[in-house]
Amino acid sequence: MSRFSAFPSVLGGIGGTAVSFFSTFGAISRLTFQTLIAAFSRPLEWRETVRQVLKLGYESLSIGFLTALFTGAVMALQFGYGLERFGASNYVGKLISVGFVMELGPVLTALLVGGRVGAGITAELGSMKVTEQIDAIRALGADPIKKLVVPRVIACIIAMPILAMMADVVGIVGGMLVSVAEQGLTIPFYTNQVITTVRIGQIVHGLIKATFFGYFFGIIGCYQGLQTRGGTEGVGRYTTETVVLTSITILIGDFVLGKMLLPFT
Repeated sequence: MSRFSAFPSVLGGIGGTAVSFFSTFGAISRLTFQTLIAAFSRPLEWRETVRQVLKLGYESLSIGFLTALFTGAVMALQFGYGLERFGASNYVGKLISVGFVMELGPVLTALLVGGRVGAGITAELGSMKVTEQIDAIRALGADPIKKLVVPRVIACIIAMPILAMMADVVGIVGGMLVSVAEQGLTIPFYTNQVITTVRIGQIVHGLIKATFFGYFFGIIGCYQGLQTRGGTEGVGRYTTETVVLTSITILIGDFVLGKMLLPFT
């Protein structure tokens, strides 16, 4: 009997996790609906939105570029070494360019930038929540969602495709540098491979993914910030949860979006 006595607690844990997941999913969906309504109601918070775009985008350039550059370099090194045994090292440019515009550019950028930006949004809104600044905004008759959530979510949606597109270029250039130095390819040959291989549909595929990823970490960061409890300790806990939740959502969303968009690429 003792062997089976743990089953109720295991089932209870699974059930509790499922309930928590669907509860969080429903709350984020409700926040999305409220954000959508607030985004199209006047007055429009354009000045704050532009400020958030510049803040979130500019401060994320270094981490996005550095990641893309060395990822492209490592891909060129590994693919060049592996394909050289089959006499196909000339195809390195094709593999890197397609891999970056469709997958690595948007996903890697979203994982790193999303974790950083999402955690920053949670910490900022969470600090406002525990110090009752959000309650003060409501007391003054303003809508916290319109004032705080809408500009940040829109900024993430705008900034993420731009960062992903820049990461694509930087990653392909990083692959080119290693291919020229290690495999002996010429710059015109590598560039011609990229131009003749990458199609508009593949670029759009990656940019659509990046747009959704921006929404994911923007709305999750805002939701976690608005739910923060427990003072400064709670801010740290919710910030950590944001990074984990954002990463899992991006990876799952990458598969779902890839499955949906692949036939149109």
